[in-house]
Amino acid sequence: MELRELRYLIAIEKAGNLTRAAQALHLSQPALSYALRKLENDLEVPLFDRRATGLTPTAAGIDVLAAAKRAVREADRIIEVSRAHAVGMRGVLRIGFEATGAGELDTRARAQFSRTHPQVQVQLKRYDWGGEVTALRDGDVDAAFIWLPADTRGMHVEVVHTERRIVAVSPAHRLSGRRSISIHDIRDDPLMWTRSAPRDWVNWWAVNPRPDGREPVWGPTNDNVEEMLEQVAEGRAVCIVPESMATYYGRPDLRWVPIADIEPLQVALGWMIPPPPLVAEFAAAVRDLTLR
Repeated sequence: MELRELRYLIAIEKAGNLTRAAQALHLSQPALSYALRKLENDLEVPLFDRRATGLTPTAAGIDVLAAAKRAVREADRIIEVSRAHAVGMRGVLRIGFEATGAGELDTRARAQFSRTHPQVQVQLKRYDWGGEVTALRDGDVDAAFIWLPADTRGMHVEVVHTERRIVAVSPAHRLSGRRSISIHDIRDDPLMWTRSAPRDWVNWWAVNPRPDGREPVWGPTNDNVEEMLEQVAEGRAVCIVPESMATYYGRPDLRWVPIADIEPLQVALGWMIPPPPLVAEFAAAVRDLTLR
């Protein structure tokens, strides 16, 4: 088995069919199809179900793909580690975050890291609704500011930031002038939510069930922050968000009210184990700022 064969599997899963995967890999479709059949014969197990709508991993394929992603990620880290030492900590550090990330902390951490590592290019990658965890697991980023709760199995996570949760409402909303509210005060308001995130994540943000055992009134769905806030501004629903969103997404047609009786958001810096040198250096910069 060769590393390129594992990359083939990952590309096929991502594309969902051989034609698109072959195009992404710059291979002919027959060559990729042959490589897949050969690998399945070598492993003595089918990895994908062939259907008219495309290819989906079998039960064995799901486990093999998870192992393949780990192997490719570690192989890439070997190259990254060696290059970093060869050129004196040069390279690229990819940081994932969601919406407001860790507020001002991640901005300050990037600035401090860049001052001490001027030869490293820091690339920011924004995701919606828990997508930073998937990106980290898939190797699309090197580290991420993760909104908890999240599935962080196989990762090292350190809580680095905490902030209150608030509710966003339209200016005409009955609660728009309040200094703070209870979660009970929005029990009858339609609440924005998303199908793009794991249900446990959705329930935590929605405070479901509520302290009285009731389920929230589910309102419109959304795929990103902009869609969510636009519908809130129109008065169609309310949404529960971290306090930093009032600063980073401030707009005249929204009001932000703290919720006094629910637990705050915890933000963790996370990375896959073991961390490449650049991630360890960035984590040190974050720790230094949190200890001040």
